[in-house]
Amino acid sequence: MSSRPRKIHADQADIDTPLVRELVAGQFPHWAALPVEPVDSSGLCNAIYRLGSDLSVRVPLRPSSTDEVRREQAKLAALAPFLPVAIPSVEAIGSPTDAFPGEWSVHRWLTGTHPSADALADPRGLATDLAAFVDAFRRIDLPDRPPAYPGERRTRAPMASMDASTRKAIGELDGLIDTRAALASWEESLAAPYDGREVWVHSDLTPSNLLVSDEGRLTAVIDFETCGVGDPACDLFPAWHLLPANLRDEFRAALDVDDATWLRGRGRVLSQAVIVWSCQKDTNPALAKYARHVIAEVLAGSR
Repeated sequence: MSSRPRKIHADQADIDTPLVRELVAGQFPHWAALPVEPVDSSGLCNAIYRLGSDLSVRVPLRPSSTDEVRREQAKLAALAPFLPVAIPSVEAIGSPTDAFPGEWSVHRWLTGTHPSADALADPRGLATDLAAFVDAFRRIDLPDRPPAYPGERRTRAPMASMDASTRKAIGELDGLIDTRAALASWEESLAAPYDGREVWVHSDLTPSNLLVSDEGRLTAVIDFETCGVGDPACDLFPAWHLLPANLRDEFRAALDVDDATWLRGRGRVLSQAVIVWSCQKDTNPALAKYARHVIAEVLAGSR
């Protein structure tokens, strides 16, 4: 495994194992002797390195001068008591250096593996766990914060704001997907009404942000960068990313999802999938694979 993440952004920082060792040793000498190993990740925002057996280092691919890391630390600490599975805990925040001009963080290592739709050990149990997580998230009664950077705006982005980019991505996949069916599905979701009711949502419950045990049960949820108060449809992604078609109705019933919210959820997941596949099909095979699966599941259920 390469110690340096593949370049997926034009302005991506040069991050590798020696840099991470240098950052840790220079700012947290009590962890300097711990081994540093790259973690294979399909994420678009951070490079992840395991630090010893109990910690991980997360370094933004694009360094930022804002207080994203500190805001995330406060958000995670506030949310953790309300959720039924483990979520990240920021143990330390590193300062910018000449070698890396942005903040970075050290997290507690969370056990588990990323689930795959074609190899679920306990699909019904996972569906139950995911519904319980989403339900617990929806019940949180904490004030939201004003968005400080683009990622935090996802939860409140109206469907109409995604229309142009979704149609463009569908067009760019001509020959790879049934573009007529994709447009029809998208337009049906776009027309679904929304009464404006908002709840706390994670907004990115994709396989790369979920961890499961060997028995297939949910053990942790990660990457809360885009979570906040918004449309409850944002947290229906697992229905198409992971769950077999015969369990979607159970997942939906457990969350008491009405027709309009279900259609918006389907549209949101389709929009994300076609954009990801269009943008990442040549640079991020793992994400492209997820996107292809999602599009196939959405279109199969739309017929």
